[in-house]
Amino acid sequence: MKVLIMYYSLYGHVKKMADAIAEGVKQVDGAEVVLRRVAETLPDDIIESVGAKEAQQELQKVPVVTLDDMREASAIIVGTPTRYGNMCSQMQAFIDSTGPLWAKDELVGKVGGAFTSTATLHGGQESTILHVHTMLLHLGLVIVGLPYSFKGQAKVDEVTGCSPYGASTIAGGQGERTPTNNELEGARFQGRHTAEIAKKLFG
Repeated sequence: MKVLIMYYSLYGHVKKMADAIAEGVKQVDGAEVVLRRVAETLPDDIIESVGAKEAQQELQKVPVVTLDDMREASAIIVGTPTRYGNMCSQMQAFIDSTGPLWAKDELVGKVGGAFTSTATLHGGQESTILHVHTMLLHLGLVIVGLPYSFKGQAKVDEVTGCSPYGASTIAGGQGERTPTNNELEGARFQGRHTAEIAKKLFG
């Protein structure tokens, strides 16, 4: 049973959340993690101008996702930073290429979910995940979120991401904040929970 974690990360925040989700998936017997990134579309000069060149050199070591990765997965968890309350253009560009899968109902019945990163606390965490959910529903996936059995999302003693829709982190305006222990634990919970649901459906 393969769980595909496909994501885009500019500075590394979404990648750290993806790694935590992978840790959660691995806690489920029989679950295999497939970690993939979507292709970068920003030109090198823009990446350098926003201070992401060094991070991208490391991030681009992860293989680029393919339609076959989606075909072969029992569950697909999508990670994207927010761009004005929606998924980033890099993720949208890849999603726009999934028409052949949609036309043949190849993803119908698979398990799906999403996670995100925003610069600020109210920068579109929930709307971004819900936009991804909409896309997954169009492709026929069964949505799995981050239930309130993850008690960390009810914390009020610290600034933290995570909602019933999925795990999330806050990066800061300059990318200076890294995912907290609570946010990473939410990601692990989501990975484990998603894999458990997929195992019930696919064995």
